Order: sequence, then structure tokens, then C-alpha cells
Amino acid sequence: MKSYHKELWMEVPARMDFVNITRDVSRALDESGIREGLCLVNAMHITASVFINDDEPGLHADYKQWLENLAPHDPSRYRHNRTGEDNGDAHHKRQIMGREVVVAVTAGKLHLGPWEQIFYGEFDGRRRKRVLIKIIGE
Repeated sequence: MKSYHKELWMEVPARMDFVNITRDVSRALDESGIREGLCLVNAMHITASVFINDDEPGLHADYKQWLENLAPHDPSRYRHNRTGEDNGDAHHKRQIMGREVVVAVTAGKLHLGPWEQIFYGEFDGRRRKRVLIKIIGE
């Protein structure tokens, strides 16, 4: 069995936004030479997420509104912010959207559904963060 890893560095200028990283993950898969296996993609920060969904702007706007309703950016609401941080909401948003995805690799390609794309979700932006891509297989 072979193993390959790569890190993507993200620097999102907005506090909350979604970045389609499907092409980056596909490039990493091509670099790996792995034809059959699994591809893990995970955010390496506790205020960011990786998830799979449709690349449709209305859906992204709905997600942002929904997440803001669930965990508003209001530093006075979160005990975590008593530590000097202002990102208590970002921790909650990440928990809802998830840490990682695992995608099957078939015939050297990501085995995604017809509308599925891989996204990096940023909830406390304006600084560099990492995404790990780990591919195992034959």
C-alpha cells in the first residue's frame, strides 16, 4: 500500500467564507499516483472545516446565514472569549460543519457524486491555516 500527503495553505480574507478545493485535492491525487484507495481531507485548525456539497452560490449564502443564526459572531456571548479570543462562534460553526471528509479513489479519480465538490470552510479568517490531504491505496 502506498501513502501520500500534501498540505494546502489557506488565507481567506473574510471572517467566514467557503473555498472550493476540489481541483487542489484532484491535483494531489494525480501527484500521488494512487489509483484505488481513500483520500482524507481535513482542516488542521479548530475554527475551520472541510465538507462536501454543491458549488451553488445561493446554497453558500444560505449556509452563512444559517450558521450565523445558530452561532452569531457576538464576542460577549461566549465564555471562550474571556481568554482574550473573539472566535467562540467559529468553534461552534466548525463543529456543525465538520472537520474532514473521506472520498473513495477509483481508477485514479475522486469518486464524487454528480454535484459533489470539496470545500474548505473558514469561520475565523484573515490568517494562514492548513488543510491536510492524506491519500492511501494502491
